[in-house]
Amino acid sequence: MGPVLAGVLQLLALIAALALAYVPLGNYMARVYSSDKHWRVEKWIYKAIGANPDTEMRWTAYLRGVLAFSVVGVLFLYLLQRLQGVLPGSLGFKSIDPDQAFNTAVSFVTNTNWQSYYGEQAMGHVVQTAGLAVQNFVSAAVGIAVAVALVRGFARSRTGELGNFWSDLVRGTVRILVPIAAVAAVVLVACGAIQNFSGIHEVGQFMGGQQQWNGGAVASQEAIKELGTNGGGYFNANSAHPFENPTPFSNLWEIFLILLIPFALTRTFGLMVGSVKQGYAILATMATIWLGFTALMMWTEFAHHGPAFQIAGGAYEGKEVRFGVGGSSIFAVATTLTSTGAVDSFHSSFTGLGGGITMLGMMLGEIAPGGTGSGLYGMLIMAIIAVFIAGLMVGRTPEYLGKKIGSREIKLAACYILVTPALVLVFTAFAMALPTPGNSMTNTGAHGFSEILYAYTSASNNNGSAFAGLNADTQWFNSTLGLCMLFGRFIPMIFVLALAGSLAEQKPVPATAGTLRTDKPLYTGLLVGTIIIIAGLTYFPALALGPLAEGLA
Repeated sequence: MGPVLAGVLQLLALIAALALAYVPLGNYMARVYSSDKHWRVEKWIYKAIGANPDTEMRWTAYLRGVLAFSVVGVLFLYLLQRLQGVLPGSLGFKSIDPDQAFNTAVSFVTNTNWQSYYGEQAMGHVVQTAGLAVQNFVSAAVGIAVAVALVRGFARSRTGELGNFWSDLVRGTVRILVPIAAVAAVVLVACGAIQNFSGIHEVGQFMGGQQQWNGGAVASQEAIKELGTNGGGYFNANSAHPFENPTPFSNLWEIFLILLIPFALTRTFGLMVGSVKQGYAILATMATIWLGFTALMMWTEFAHHGPAFQIAGGAYEGKEVRFGVGGSSIFAVATTLTSTGAVDSFHSSFTGLGGGITMLGMMLGEIAPGGTGSGLYGMLIMAIIAVFIAGLMVGRTPEYLGKKIGSREIKLAACYILVTPALVLVFTAFAMALPTPGNSMTNTGAHGFSEILYAYTSASNNNGSAFAGLNADTQWFNSTLGLCMLFGRFIPMIFVLALAGSLAEQKPVPATAGTLRTDKPLYTGLLVGTIIIIAGLTYFPALALGPLAEGLA
């Protein structure tokens, strides 16, 4: 079997698995967030945190819950790292330096999981399991909760109430993420991923020195890392490490986990707003972009000039031979079109155009299908922009799902789409203009610029993957990337929840002959075009200086 055919078959198997899970999981999540009953374990949690899950919240109260919970998470994780040297199960590792502890705490709480450290050489069992793994669950649950709040804004009328944040957070964790992650972890263990609390082992000589490996609860963290579109690996090599991702099947399983909830949430959205067709329209938009990017990536990595590439069957540099070019290409697109950031290959070693595809995937806003929750609410923001553009074409007040998109709504949507480009471009400009940050670049020229651009794109979009050629463990990058992660996560959430509150207060507008049908292929095409054009106009100059210049050289 040739490498191209193997890659295509993997893609087809992945699509079939996602199709089988789409309806049952989407229906289940809709029931989870629509039910008025609480599980016994959930009641215990509410009692412990002092929350009343039946109290409805307006968008301001919902936002306060999101921010308060996240601030506590950052402080707890920061202190856990600073105290690691005196904690049991630290494997002898010292406490984390303040700037790196800040960066890591912000990274995992914001669902970014950017890592400027070697996981197996810095974090002990307590920080990994009680700190990082816990945030993998709850940060994903926060994203889903915000998405559900926006969906309720479309579904409800004449009220500003969006549900209860604490109820949404707990249900997302207890009823969705924990059960699926438990099953996923068992599958990974069966594939060969490790799951233990062993110490450091000497495993023999390597390049003149003694090689050491430490164990850990890797399979359980790997499962939620992918399922919650987190991305932070137990080991520095991330999902290229055989302890995390041992076989081609486990590689495909991890890609499936990455895409599972973001795609299924479109079904949940359709059911909650009372129109499954609307969910299918959003799904079609996401799937079109994802499949297009995957095809482009596989083409750039397989089709090369020169005898070395032709003999190898593709660009194998920086890729695991057990996954091949096809499996690595599918993984790279899935992880950058979502907010996962996990890698099974080094994106810096991709071709110039291939590296540009990974960056562009993040620059779209990671909405195809995007992160757990963040992908759905990001796509719904773009849906509002698309109907606004359509309204300008025909001179009609835009409407979406029976709600008028007035000046307040379009201003909130516009502010949402401006936040991350501003963070990416401004901080990249500063890093290139100042003398010290440039010393962290491994390469010069277009590829060196791509390293900086990729880092700020990844952090601002809460992705967390790296171009693998940048030394980001400096005070400048730990601090500025930490700020990008904070602002890139929570400022857009403010606009999303404000928009949800505004929509929920409206009364429904009946559809007329002039209403744009947003459940038809025509609208899907308009939405895809809107997304590509906005990202292209925003980022083309920066891409032209980096990956495009390198790829066309």
